[in-house]
Amino acid sequence: MPSPHAPADVPPVPENADAITFGAGCFWCTEAVFQQLPGVLSVTSGYTGGQTVNPTYEDICGGDSGHVEVSRIVFDTTKTTLNDLLTAFWKMHDPTTPNRQGNDVGTQYRSAIFYNDDKQRTIIEASKQAVAKDFRSPVVTEILPVETFYPAENYHQDYYNNNKSRNPYCTYVITPKLKKMALPT
Repeated sequence: MPSPHAPADVPPVPENADAITFGAGCFWCTEAVFQQLPGVLSVTSGYTGGQTVNPTYEDICGGDSGHVEVSRIVFDTTKTTLNDLLTAFWKMHDPTTPNRQGNDVGTQYRSAIFYNDDKQRTIIEASKQAVAKDFRSPVVTEILPVETFYPAENYHQDYYNNNKSRNPYCTYVITPKLKKMALPT
């Protein structure tokens, strides 16, 4: 059994699949939503976008690493599209609040999408422009190339499913988010 404090394994991207990395506040929340979407093959919580090499959760919490808490989504392109995932991304969080989602405050909670290639970047930029009309404030979501994805520690993976009856954060933050998205709790 892997150590709970060791970084998780990163699932490969199989044939007929793609990957995208989203930062939408706490990665426990984004993971819980994306795990339930049709066509999603895997969700890995982790860190990207900063300067600290091999960061730990403690490094991220300090806000000095430059990294964002993210979820790396591997999805079956024959069953869902990047646009489908973007629709969920825009709905699950407030992309108009810089460095904050609810009570989670800091640069590690900023809204960001990390793309793998120019095709993804083009789709993401068009989606951001289209969704901007739905908000009163400007959408501040960063759109950046993913450089290095660092998987979070094993104890952060599948967090909601493993802790929903034990952690009040799950009860008071993640469960309402799932209900908002019309997903099972």
